[in-house]
This record gives sequence, structure tokens and C-alpha cells, in this order.
Amino acid sequence: MDEFLVRASGRHTIRRAVEVSCCVVRQSDGKIIGRRGFDLSPYGMRVELKDIDVELGDRFFVCFRTTPFGIWFYTDAHATRVLHGRRPKEEGRALGLKFGSLSAVSRLCIRGALRRVPPHLPQRDQRIDYAATIGQILAA
Repeated sequence: MDEFLVRASGRHTIRRAVEVSCCVVRQSDGKIIGRRGFDLSPYGMRVELKDIDVELGDRFFVCFRTTPFGIWFYTDAHATRVLHGRRPKEEGRALGLKFGSLSAVSRLCIRGALRRVPPHLPQRDQRIDYAATIGQILAA
């Protein structure tokens, strides 16, 4: 029954399972909210979150280094997801960030540096695109 369902993908690129040292500072109060990033892509990253409360939409300054040449990347970002560590495979609280002002050249550098890094394994089933599934059924 599952074979005719169309799976949805809302990602620009594949997230890569890489750990980076970073510094994430909240714009509103200058508080450092994270120093360890993982699951990096050219469009965002997930950051380990300790005992600090964060709201969706909060703005941040982010700096991190991921290339073998030691290039630092500086950008602004906003919170798109807060993970509370309640799912079985989650390793504690984390924050999903979407990069804002990162240049196209920087995104290409990050993509090149992550090219040989394995992708992050999904922790939950992929969503079903019900509209595309109905379209496929009607077309058949």
C-alpha cells in the first residue's frame, strides 16, 4: 500500500553529518547560545543547545569553520526549529538555524567542503505529499 504514496522533500540540499566548532550569539542580548554545530548544509545548521530558552524566529550571529583550509564563515541566521530532545534518537536539546546573509561563494565553498562527508541519517519517516499522491492516482 505504501508504494504509491509520494514522499515530500522540503530541503534545498542534503544535510551532512559533520561536527563543527562555532559561536552562535543571539542578536537581541548578545548571549552565546551555542558552541557546537552539527548537521551542516550550505543553507543552515543544527546547534547544540544547553540551558538557554530560544524562540522560533530569534535572530543570531553565527561564525564557524568547516573547510580544510581553515576558512571562517560569518553570517546572520534565524531559528527555524527547536528540538527538545524528547525523541528516542535525539541527543539532547538543539536549535535549527537557517543562514541569512551568507554569500553564494561561501555556500559553494561549504558545499565543496562537505562533498565527501556522509549525509545525516533521518530520524523520522519522510512526510507524505498527499496532493501529489492524488495527482498520481488520477493520472493512472
